[in-house]
Amino acid sequence: MNAPLNPGEHDLLLVVDVQNDFCSRGALALPGGEQVVAPINRLARQFRHVVLTQDWHPRDHQSFASNHPGRRPYDTVQLAYGAQTLWPEHCVQGSYGAALHADLDIPHAELILRKGYRAAIDSYSAFYENDRCTPTGLAGYLRERGMHRLFLAGLATDYCVLYSALDARREGFEVVVLLDACRGLNVDSSLAAALTAMHKAGVDIRDSTAG
Repeated sequence: MNAPLNPGEHDLLLVVDVQNDFCSRGALALPGGEQVVAPINRLARQFRHVVLTQDWHPRDHQSFASNHPGRRPYDTVQLAYGAQTLWPEHCVQGSYGAALHADLDIPHAELILRKGYRAAIDSYSAFYENDRCTPTGLAGYLRERGMHRLFLAGLATDYCVLYSALDARREGFEVVVLLDACRGLNVDSSLAAALTAMHKAGVDIRDSTAG
């Protein structure tokens, strides 16, 4: 059994993309996506510091298959920064699908970081855009506030949680991914590959003992 989390003053819960479009009946629904809400709410009550992320795409975003004639969702194209998976239109700015899930109850969250708002580049990670060099500013924000260890939960394990965890390690933070408070998309065995990559990077992957 995992030890209790016992988060301290220098620990932060990073809640990734718990939005309507990633939950049941959403435009890019993950199997059981809404099931993360209850464990995340329980977890958040243990943390003094919480940050939320929110996918926030313009309608002409270049990651949308609809903006590439003849292409379908999950095709891969080459953009200026490299290979990009094409997605169904999702989390369009101001839409119901882009809204955080209504049952997410974290009134003390200190920041909502919106990502993916530049039309020409996607942004899986909470720290860097998909060119792997354009920062979101989150690392500096966390360092300015003295954060040392990040606990990650949310959607999707094999995309935005994965890239956020890897980039957090790249920025020198200790990282714990709470697997029971995440759900994956699992395209072409991407979930197994994600877990392998996180282990290799020194991410602590475990289940939460909250509640």
